[in-house]
Amino acid sequence: MLLMTIPDINKPALVVVAGPTAVGKTGFAIELAQQWQCDIISADSRQFYREMRIGTAFPSDEELARVRHHFAGHLSIHDYYNASRFEEEVLALLKQLFKEQPVVIMTGGSSLYIDAVCYGIDDLPAFDPQIRKYVMELYDKEGIDGLRMAVKQHDSQFYHNTDIANYKRLMRALEVSLQTGIPYSRQLTQHQKERPFQIVKYCLTRPRESLFQRINQRVDGMMNAGLLEEARSLYPYKELNALNTVGYKELFACFDGQLSLEQAVEDIKTHTRRYAKRQLAWVKRDGGYLNYEL
Repeated sequence: MLLMTIPDINKPALVVVAGPTAVGKTGFAIELAQQWQCDIISADSRQFYREMRIGTAFPSDEELARVRHHFAGHLSIHDYYNASRFEEEVLALLKQLFKEQPVVIMTGGSSLYIDAVCYGIDDLPAFDPQIRKYVMELYDKEGIDGLRMAVKQHDSQFYHNTDIANYKRLMRALEVSLQTGIPYSRQLTQHQKERPFQIVKYCLTRPRESLFQRINQRVDGMMNAGLLEEARSLYPYKELNALNTVGYKELFACFDGQLSLEQAVEDIKTHTRRYAKRQLAWVKRDGGYLNYEL
């Protein structure tokens, strides 16, 4: 059984539970929240969407019943949402929750959303219509590979540390880099915003082979639970940004005749392992996390 004491704090604390996908964040956070009698805020941007349950390892009904969760399934795939709104809404929620409890847990693997709450969203320049037009035309002509090459040229640090399957993120990084002449990555979190609460951050870890085995088993479990059917029901909306994510895009490629089902499943496992590596790299760069090996 997990036994952890509430951090020694003199003001309310947000406890962040991060780590690579499939490491066990959900179960850990729920057990901790029950022990501390506090709420959980989801910072997994894929789990924001109520239509995407199997492919995002959405908490089960039993898990949701054990602890009150916020920001899990609160959106539709058709809704527009971003990290700036998440920051604003979480801060407003925390103001209310801290009146009831000294600690709140935030857990998930979406680095952009966690950093938005912990550090704040940077005041980046408004887009230039001409530059946006250029970037959109580049994407139309050369696809995501063209965006990747351009971002790598103008901001190699961002290229190597982001989800290069997310074309909208690539487009924004390229826009800002071209507009300012300064790499997008150098303009992020230059000044941490003041927060009226303490932040304690844990990164859950497992040995590499154990983590990769859990990832493979999770994917197989998702397929057995009906991921193929869930993806097929979402296929008509495959162009939506919410669905441009591991577990769905590979099956969409299968439906398009580009991959066999067997290869699609193997690609999901491979891409999930790569995503886990990027998540760990992000935690390492932050430098403020305490490692907790499961």
